[in-house]
Amino acid sequence: MKKKSKEAFIPQEREDTIRHKIISIISGQPLSAKEISAEVRISEKEVYEHLEHIRKTVSQSGHNLIITPSECNQCGFVFKKRERLKKPGRCPVCSGESISAPLFSIMT
Repeated sequence: MKKKSKEAFIPQEREDTIRHKIISIISGQPLSAKEISAEVRISEKEVYEHLEHIRKTVSQSGHNLIITPSECNQCGFVFKKRERLKKPGRCPVCSGESISAPLFSIMT
């Protein structure tokens, strides 16, 4: 029976953290969470968690996380007062489920 040599696990080196990557991606252009997740290669759910934290930390440095609100594709209702970052499931006016995703960008 051969013994396996145990080698130390060496994590993959990263130049930036995931949040730094997200900040640099949305600094130039507004993107949806789905587009951010494809760019950073993490799940869409994780993107929303990171955006919550980015919203708090970016404001401390004098920048703003700009959120272009979701809009119903059937009646045109705009979700201006929505606090949550995730896309709503249903329109309160027409009960339609065809809703555009919110867009995120950072402005100075």
